[in-house]
Amino acid sequence: MDTATRLTLIKQVGEEILTEDELLQLLETKEHPIAYDGFEPSGRIHIAQGIMRAINVNKMIAAGCKFKMWVADWHAWANNKLGGNLEKIQNCGKYLIEVWKATGMDLKNVEFVWANDAIPNRDYWKKVMQVARNTTVKRIIRCGQIMGRAEKEILQTSQIFYPTMQCADIFHLKIDICQLGMDQRKVNMLAREVGPKLGWWKPIAVHHHMLMSLEQPLPPGASAIERAIAMKMSKSKPTSAIFMDDSEEEIKQKIAKAYCPEKVIEENPIIDYCKHIIFQAFKEIKIERSAKYGGDITISSFDELVKIYQSGELFPLDLKNAVAKYIIELLKPVKKHFIKNKKAKELYNKVKSYEVTR
Repeated sequence: MDTATRLTLIKQVGEEILTEDELLQLLETKEHPIAYDGFEPSGRIHIAQGIMRAINVNKMIAAGCKFKMWVADWHAWANNKLGGNLEKIQNCGKYLIEVWKATGMDLKNVEFVWANDAIPNRDYWKKVMQVARNTTVKRIIRCGQIMGRAEKEILQTSQIFYPTMQCADIFHLKIDICQLGMDQRKVNMLAREVGPKLGWWKPIAVHHHMLMSLEQPLPPGASAIERAIAMKMSKSKPTSAIFMDDSEEEIKQKIAKAYCPEKVIEENPIIDYCKHIIFQAFKEIKIERSAKYGGDITISSFDELVKIYQSGELFPLDLKNAVAKYIIELLKPVKKHFIKNKKAKELYNKVKSYEVTR
């Protein structure tokens, strides 16, 4: 595959790339750059973390990347997830891996690496200390967004450790490309700043889009950070997200209640689903409706959907019904895996019983 094609694939993942010139140079000089994404095991998994993550990882692999998935169990512990119970957090990490087995993620080219295995490593903690010595408490608190928290919510000392650990993770894993969500931007900027200062390197950041919450966005008067946190799916707000284990009826109900103003594209979560999940997994979508309302219609691209929806030719309810149908279809292999696989089923039952703490 030529460099231009590889770059195009990665640009499909990255809503922001820091920087594209650096990425191009990397692709021209390294056949298999190391990319990573990290995740806190903190409860049931929603479709942004399940389906959308699999789509993005597969594109990075197709572009020639070797991919590492960082199971940030100690980070989740520091952030008081699942009541700060490390055993529960680690069970949840194992559960998430079972989910990805059934999503179509190219696991032959993915290495799962646990933060727990890095903890006994003296060199890892040396990197954490070097990062900490080259930044300020104020800067670290501003990085609280990576934990899904506003600055005023950083209340525990363990949460101060978190960004310094996440920054050190990048260099411990020898990462070329940080393929994380836009909500992780601040710590990646920190890594790009301190890396050269400490004699390491400047990692490239490929920030993927954050799938929107199904709820109505906060008004423009809210702060940028508050809006960013509120607009993304959240496990602590079940109505804001479709979970990988939601029943067909739950999916239909959530989609039916979702914010989806007529003719509006911007900040419309149903349109967001179409762009980042439906049209990534299906070549076309069929909108089923009665002849009274124009009959069935097949839409072959996201751009075509935008044009039709903005014109008012397609009503929100008809689009919602189609989106629910395609999401249900995407989740069928996952549900089948957790019914037939005894290990996966046992992990799911454990995780489902845990109380999710924010």
